[in-house]
Amino acid sequence: MTRYNEIVKNSKKFLAMTGYTEAEFQALKPYFKKEFDQYVANKTLSGKPRRKRRYSEYKNSPLPTIEDKLLFILIYLKHGSIQESHATLFKMHQSDANRWIHLLHQLLNQALAATGELPVREAEALELSKNEQMLYFHDGTERPMVRPKDKEVQKLYYSGKKKQHTLKNIVMIGALCKIILLTPTCEGKRHDKKVADESNYTLPQGSLLYQDTGFQGFTIAGVTIIQPKKKPRGKELTPEEKVNNRAISRIRIRIEHAIGGVKRYRIVKDKIKNWKNEFRDKVMETCCGLHNFRLNFRPWHYQTTIV
Repeated sequence: MTRYNEIVKNSKKFLAMTGYTEAEFQALKPYFKKEFDQYVANKTLSGKPRRKRRYSEYKNSPLPTIEDKLLFILIYLKHGSIQESHATLFKMHQSDANRWIHLLHQLLNQALAATGELPVREAEALELSKNEQMLYFHDGTERPMVRPKDKEVQKLYYSGKKKQHTLKNIVMIGALCKIILLTPTCEGKRHDKKVADESNYTLPQGSLLYQDTGFQGFTIAGVTIIQPKKKPRGKELTPEEKVNNRAISRIRIRIEHAIGGVKRYRIVKDKIKNWKNEFRDKVMETCCGLHNFRLNFRPWHYQTTIV
């Protein structure tokens, strides 16, 4: 049976299993504990209103401590395993694992919201103060999903580019590489520019926004757009244009690193096998929050050169 007190003794294994160091885990725990305590004070674990009986851990509980509960959900997100395997890891039935997964994921998401590290989901709510660099990056990211059974839904979610059924989000980061905006999840075949246009987000006047050629033609009033020059059909780029493209790519790599940081959690990298309503969208938000929270302890440093 997997227990926090055992796995924490090996720092490398703990990091590999959860994506967090012990210090980061302990920093997140108070927020998670507060959300859990508030939940069980008013509801039972099955979600029914709590009456007179107070919550207490039952004998032989597979998750006896708050550390074990946080460990349980972090390992699930990090590895994205099927519920039967995850249940076996913690010596419980699959049905119990399912109940714990959805409850603890909800509470983890709320805990990350309390830390202020969840990305904004609607552009209207995006409030950005002018900082020294006013440097932003955005890009689309696709993640695979299980092939739907319905033929019409199959057509909707099939991405010709990825040759599989996918989901898509646009993510935006600032100079610190934290995800500041995550658009609602949509079908993977939708074009990045179209999703960005429909999101209708704005940035402070005078900002720089780096993007790739998938956003060709996308503009924001008062914002300087920087993107590589697209190779003309049947022609070649000049040596100067190639040098400039490489210089832009060296700076724009930050958004690729940020997306990679989120997809350290394989639940949003591999085919997602959880079909609960809204889970596929909410879990991407949670993994962005986990990435943002981790950067408080392990910040990334880049050269400040701007093309």
